[in-house]
Amino acid sequence: METIVLGIGETLVRDDRRWSSWADWLGVPPHTLSALVGAAVAQGHDATDALRTLRPGMDVEAAYRARSAAGRGEHLDESDLYQDVRPALGELRAAGVRVVVAGNGSARAGELLRALDLPADLVVTSAEWGVRKPDPEFFARVAEAAEAPPAATLYVGDHPADDLFPAAAAGLRTAHLRRGPYGHWWADHPDVVETAEFRIDALTELVALVRPPRAEAGAVGSDAEGTGGEGSGEEEAGGEETDAAGAAREGARRGALRSVR
Repeated sequence: METIVLGIGETLVRDDRRWSSWADWLGVPPHTLSALVGAAVAQGHDATDALRTLRPGMDVEAAYRARSAAGRGEHLDESDLYQDVRPALGELRAAGVRVVVAGNGSARAGELLRALDLPADLVVTSAEWGVRKPDPEFFARVAEAAEAPPAATLYVGDHPADDLFPAAAAGLRTAHLRRGPYGHWWADHPDVVETAEFRIDALTELVALVRPPRAEAGAVGSDAEGTGGEGSGEEEAGGEETDAAGAAREGARRGALRSVR
């Protein structure tokens, strides 16, 4: 692996502050908004649909600009990073891997992230590139920024529809991170199991992926060998996978996830 590219929200950065600030702006308890975000995630919808549930027809971008104008815009500091971010990125760079941070976010978010002086070769947001995930053009830009062949570039993210599927479609190698609402809820979905080359629980597990193939076998958690679904909950369920009710429930989840591809 020559280059590892990581998303931002719920990959490097906790979204607690983001949703709490939106709840404060809308005048609702944080728990109410968090519950609605969870409902959107479980249905395979965009998490910002939670805002539109509270304010039907809400223009999220306009509301974001209004918050910023009122002095209540984005804030980001060291406390917003997951604890494994600096150790993982530092070890990857020490191993000679190019580290790129590229995900959806405002230009302001890009400024705040770069101010944290992360151990990364490049930090860039969708607003700075002028294109958002899951647009294929975003991943074309990722491939350029990687400065390595797609087969030697790994994209890491938590969101199946925004990270995993479009990165794989662009020919990049993929790692699905069980983190945040999307990462946990959809981790064992058949499409995720089938698509993700690696499935990890922490960024520090990425270090093993830069070792020679023989050395990395089995080193990245129980699901690190990833593709094909061997060992997934669905395939190990034995007789349960033939249960009509279970099949119907799984079919509903599969349909929900595919709806946001």
